[in-house]
Amino acid sequence: MLYDAIVYLIAAIIAVPMSKRLGFGSVLGYLAAGIAIGPFGLRLVGDAEHIMQFAELGVVFLLFIIGLELQPSRLWVLRRMMFGLGGSQVLATAALLAWLAWLAGLPPTSALLAGLILAPSSTPFVLQLLAEKKQLNTAHGRGAFSILLMQDLYVIPLIAVIPLFGDGGESNAALAPHDLFIMAATLTVLIAGGRYLLRPVLRMVARTNIPEIFTATALLLVIGSALLVQLAGMSMVLGAFIAGMLLADSEYRHQLEADIAPFKGLLLGLFFIAVGMTVNLQLLLQDPQSIFAIVAGLVLAKAAVLVPLAHAFGIRGHHGPLRLAVAMSQGGEFAFVLFSLALKDGIFDAALVDSLVLAVAVSMLMTPLVYVLSEAWIGRHKTDEPSYDTMHDDNNAVVIAGFGRVGQIAGRLLAIAGTPFTALEIDSGQVDVVRRYGNKVYFGDASKLELLRSAGVANARIFVLAIDDMEASLRTAQTVLQNFPDITIVARARNRRHQHRLMDLGIRHIFRETLLSSLAMSEQVLVQLDFDAAAARRLVDAFRQRDERLIVEQHALQHDEAKLIQSARDTARELEMLLRDDIRRGS
Repeated sequence: MLYDAIVYLIAAIIAVPMSKRLGFGSVLGYLAAGIAIGPFGLRLVGDAEHIMQFAELGVVFLLFIIGLELQPSRLWVLRRMMFGLGGSQVLATAALLAWLAWLAGLPPTSALLAGLILAPSSTPFVLQLLAEKKQLNTAHGRGAFSILLMQDLYVIPLIAVIPLFGDGGESNAALAPHDLFIMAATLTVLIAGGRYLLRPVLRMVARTNIPEIFTATALLLVIGSALLVQLAGMSMVLGAFIAGMLLADSEYRHQLEADIAPFKGLLLGLFFIAVGMTVNLQLLLQDPQSIFAIVAGLVLAKAAVLVPLAHAFGIRGHHGPLRLAVAMSQGGEFAFVLFSLALKDGIFDAALVDSLVLAVAVSMLMTPLVYVLSEAWIGRHKTDEPSYDTMHDDNNAVVIAGFGRVGQIAGRLLAIAGTPFTALEIDSGQVDVVRRYGNKVYFGDASKLELLRSAGVANARIFVLAIDDMEASLRTAQTVLQNFPDITIVARARNRRHQHRLMDLGIRHIFRETLLSSLAMSEQVLVQLDFDAAAARRLVDAFRQRDERLIVEQHALQHDEAKLIQSARDTARELEMLLRDDIRRGS
């Protein structure tokens, strides 16, 4: 067992960083590691079945975290994309794949189940791929997330109905009234216990202030709920998913997710290694035409459904639907579990399951490669479509770049003052949210000159630079200064380094985003410690004035670390003396 563990770890350490360095993502690295060490590769480990049973806990933990994410408020915000786009994609893809399977010679019932199982894509695979490409916040990234969320919900009832497709006595026994009663009673106990017992238990454990005990409780919660449901004859992932949903609105949600995430990541990696070990390369060599025909049918069917649906649901641009279709072209990790359940119930024979599992694995292996090629093709075939919304109010005196928490406050005050403004925001998700609340904001990258011209920056007097990302903020500032030198820039800085770099560009009106709120909070702390209110205000004012002088002094020293440190120490001593003098005068 220790030998196997060492082999798994060495294979992952070698393959995953190499895969990421080549731009293919970590999931492909895990699959490749499994193929390399498995019975169809170097044969360093002979049996994947024993590790698969342990690695499936990674899927259990994944479903628990997905359940934690399903807050009612979040589902309501995503309802159109999730139930509309996601529901349409799942049903249409399942129907099309079932039809193709029927044409290939499967009986109608088996063809339908094959279509239902192959319709979902891989949640960890797609999310990891898009995260590594920094595309989760794009229109197609948000569309993919909504579809995957719907697919994760869809898998839960699919697991429960698979026995309905069986003909043998084992599946009929699973549906006996006595067993159905046990299933219903188990789910009732799980839901009732989760609703009324979980929070008090977590509250009691949290009060011990022992982090490892809270982590142990989180693990017990996930594994215990999964085991309870499995003992009743259902899938473990259903129990974990329900437990996560019951805690979605609890105050412990983020801590639970943080405690479970490392185990989920490691076990999911082990799960993908085990999947790679089951890839029957001999079957691929013996009958490559059939396997690649299944893969081609799977990929093309998903693209045929996703591309028109993406356009219909407003995913922007010509390439957004293409990227969405390529990212979600593979089969899902639940296919390995679902096909094994169907095999156990006698719905599919072993040869068919081997072919379908191999096709799903090959589709996963191909996705990063195809995505890299599609990105290269998109880069060479850029269209002339604008990367921003059409704007009609291009004569406003104020343009706000970045309409997040800082930009929105500036916009609200301008609106109260009756001053029209043009707001720009690169995060399409933020644009959708802000527009739902009745605010007018345009999508686009404010560092692009054509967008600034379209927004009427040439006619504006003030440019409010409220972009959160430091590098994007600096790029935008440079573009504005180079092309619109007469406009006044009022800039937000995240920290002192950001402010210094904005000062390097010659910007004078700069405000660190946390300075004033931190000073106000500190003043309140002093008052609560029984300092005289007037003395606390004088100290805070003195600190602010000295900090304004210090930021200018340190700007000249920003590349000399020793002088910067000495300057900060001198300021600290000066403020300490000021505080002591003020206390003496007050006493």
